[in-house]
Amino acid sequence: MVQNIFTEIHRGLPREGRSKYTRKAFKMLPIMDRPNILDIGCGPGIPTIELAKLSNGNVIGMDIHQPYLDELKRKAKEFDLSNRVTTLNRSMFKMDFPDESFDLIWSEGSIFLIGFERGLKEWRRYIKPKGFLVVHEMSWLRPNPPQEIRDYWKKVYLGIKTIKENLNIISSSGYLILGHFALPEDAWWDEYYGPLEERIQDLREKYKDSPKSLAQLNKEQEEIDLYCKYSKWYGSAFYIMQRID
Repeated sequence: MVQNIFTEIHRGLPREGRSKYTRKAFKMLPIMDRPNILDIGCGPGIPTIELAKLSNGNVIGMDIHQPYLDELKRKAKEFDLSNRVTTLNRSMFKMDFPDESFDLIWSEGSIFLIGFERGLKEWRRYIKPKGFLVVHEMSWLRPNPPQEIRDYWKKVYLGIKTIKENLNIISSSGYLILGHFALPEDAWWDEYYGPLEERIQDLREKYKDSPKSLAQLNKEQEEIDLYCKYSKWYGSAFYIMQRID
């Protein structure tokens, strides 16, 4: 039941507005001629489709949730991109591509599953010499956050680090830093937390007699409340890098 309501809470929330940040990050890369791209943890494929449009290359959207991949297939057909966008149901923990398969590896909001440093080091082998990696990752925007929000992130994602710490990891993992930027607060409110809060309120009535479901809704609301209180301290950032040898 908890997994079902988690899916119901997040299904169909607007995310297209964040594509402008995908475009901003992509434009920080040198021009590539029909690159081969892997989008790790692609979800329903909003960045995947955007990358295909931007690059005129071939893009693999990889995820372990088949309904997301089915949605990506529908989008690719809708935008007449089926010949350049393919899907792959595979875990980032079980990748077995030939070495140096991709000109660009892209990951928006998924590297936390494997860990930032581990992901950078393990994925590097799949990037062509002088190829690129772009990662969107939760980050501390300031050092020494208040104890309440630090304790919360210890439970949610122990690996969260400051932007400066992540840049140091990039430099020590065989990459040249091409650029980075943090998303503004309104990107989170307009495209995620605002619609999420409305969804939570709608579902409270539906699940008023289900303690487990209400507990999950409360957990989601806690995340919103904490961001409202501590948004100056944390958020997410794009990191744009190039493999060096």
